[in-house]
Amino acid sequence: MQKQLNKVSRKLNIFIAFAGIICLLFTLTSFYIPSENIQVRIFSHLKINSLQLSIKTGTYNFMGDGNIVGEALPESQYKITIKNDSLQLSQNDKLIGCFKFLNFVGKENNNELKIKLNNPDRKLRTYQNNLGFSIGDATIRIINDVILDNYVAGVTEAEAGSHSGIEFYKVQTILARTFALGHINKHSAEGFSLCDQVHCQVYYGKPKNATIFNAVVHTKGKVVVDENLNLIVAAFHSNSGGQTANSEDVWGTRTSYLKGIIDTFSTNMPNFNWERKMLTDDWLSYLKLKHNFPISDSEAKFAVVNFKQPERKICLEYNNYRIPLKSIRQDLQLKSTFFTISEINKDSVLFKGRGYGHGLGMCQEGAMRMSKLGYNYNQILNFYYKNIQLIDLHKLSFFKDE
Repeated sequence: MQKQLNKVSRKLNIFIAFAGIICLLFTLTSFYIPSENIQVRIFSHLKINSLQLSIKTGTYNFMGDGNIVGEALPESQYKITIKNDSLQLSQNDKLIGCFKFLNFVGKENNNELKIKLNNPDRKLRTYQNNLGFSIGDATIRIINDVILDNYVAGVTEAEAGSHSGIEFYKVQTILARTFALGHINKHSAEGFSLCDQVHCQVYYGKPKNATIFNAVVHTKGKVVVDENLNLIVAAFHSNSGGQTANSEDVWGTRTSYLKGIIDTFSTNMPNFNWERKMLTDDWLSYLKLKHNFPISDSEAKFAVVNFKQPERKICLEYNNYRIPLKSIRQDLQLKSTFFTISEINKDSVLFKGRGYGHGLGMCQEGAMRMSKLGYNYNQILNFYYKNIQLIDLHKLSFFKDE
């Protein structure tokens, strides 16, 4: 009897030890590593009444209100429309049923679907992994339940285009992954993680450029953190105009990593310069109506039609008047806040600007140029972000616990 008890005790101890290891591994990873998939609302800016869905690759189970309704094979096509307060699913004009919720769940990881919106009409897009459909605010809500790195690849092409080299794509994939994980709960109250618009990150589904997938593989798990091992706000823009901005000058919040630098790599790139002509009366009227600026004062008027900005400023200033340049940019839809103003003639002024975007973090065109000159992704990231570290996501919680 004692031998049996000892044997049971040894097995129990082994089980407890094994369970302890599992719990430890879970503790080290679960805080920073969400489920392998991320939930992204797609076509989030549109009111959708009808769409076509087809299976591109793989086999799917399609589920209505939580129950398996059927199996969807490659090339099979479906139509989803709003019918009263339900989703009507049909195939080849044959009604399958009406449901509150529809889910197309792939049986493998390489499954792909194609979506063509009918109302409103939009171009065909391909999405990887799973899709869920429901009704909200009189529109079809579509959630792409997608593997994180497939999402990262899609964001990279949508945000950076499809004609760059792998080293630049490595930079963009790391930033896309960092942003996604840093904002994983941005839309949690609405039942998904992120949207597919600039509010989060632009995402149009599967990218066409295979080089992007190679970049994702090469940077798998890599994220950017600050000196306290917190994920950074992975801000980037098109062109810095030769000088990036401080976070406190744009967002009002100081960070250790979004610091203004001189950026010669952005010069002579497509979005380095811009110009905008405006009638002097329109410019002065805007200042008067929006900012109560004293345009009847001749000195004040001279100041705002002869504004110089050799280095980035926060405001257009005259005596006690301080007009935020970001407000001017937003109201007048200018490419950047980095501009000078001069009189062309007695009737018009010229905004002569540099750069495109808010100027924070990485300049995409500068990073592209750096990659072509032979800089690697680590050097590019450390040029545009200060006091940062590149770290494997799977090790992040371990280091934070130290």
